[in-house]
Amino acid sequence: MEHHDSTTLPEPPAAAATVFGDRLGRALAYAELLATTGVDHGLIGPREVPRLWERHLLNCAVVADLIPLDAQVADVGSGAGLPGLVLAIVRPDLRVTLVEPLQRRVTWLDTAVEQLCLGNVQVRRARAQNATDLAVDVVCSRAVARLSQLVGWSLPLLRDGGTMLALKGASAIEELQDAERVLRQAGVVSHEVVECGVGLIEPPTTVVRILAGRRRTPQSAQETKAKSVAPAAKKSERSARARSAKSKG
Repeated sequence: MEHHDSTTLPEPPAAAATVFGDRLGRALAYAELLATTGVDHGLIGPREVPRLWERHLLNCAVVADLIPLDAQVADVGSGAGLPGLVLAIVRPDLRVTLVEPLQRRVTWLDTAVEQLCLGNVQVRRARAQNATDLAVDVVCSRAVARLSQLVGWSLPLLRDGGTMLALKGASAIEELQDAERVLRQAGVVSHEVVECGVGLIEPPTTVVRILAGRRRTPQSAQETKAKSVAPAAKKSERSARARSAKSKG
């Protein structure tokens, strides 16, 4: 078995050529950025470098199979561009917005996008909660927060009927169960745990896929709440008038 020290970027595995195809060159360049300036900027730990391909790049790339052609995608809490930059590399038809609140990460992402010549990527400095002017087909995330919290950040960024993809590990089923109440309140159409890359990578990538219903932004949620409060207030007012009339009678 070939040995790599804790900071050596290994050659890509055979699966990389299958997954990235003619985009492998850009994937190699991105891997090199992660292993050098990505480590220097604290975006990934040096111990992650030897397993960049299996644990990070391929883990993200196989999720592209869940995304429709020509989709608009937002990657919330993008960090080092995982999974957003990987998806933009493997799928040039996608239009990807990397949403990241920390300036030092945004600066690194801007440089990476420029060096990789990715014209299908925009970087936006914002918290997901403050990016609700977006209306995309797919919102993806990886290692950002537990699903119950992530749902509230992701669904308001989707168009009607959009899809949320949360890359999770062994905790996927447990997190989905914990988020049941939140999902019901959000009015999602369906949710499931799927595996991507079966037969290509080991272990496969575990993804929670959520199909959204009608677009719900914080503003629309407040309007819905206001509408539900108004009838209750009118009913209370009618009841008060009825009691008053009865007492007079």
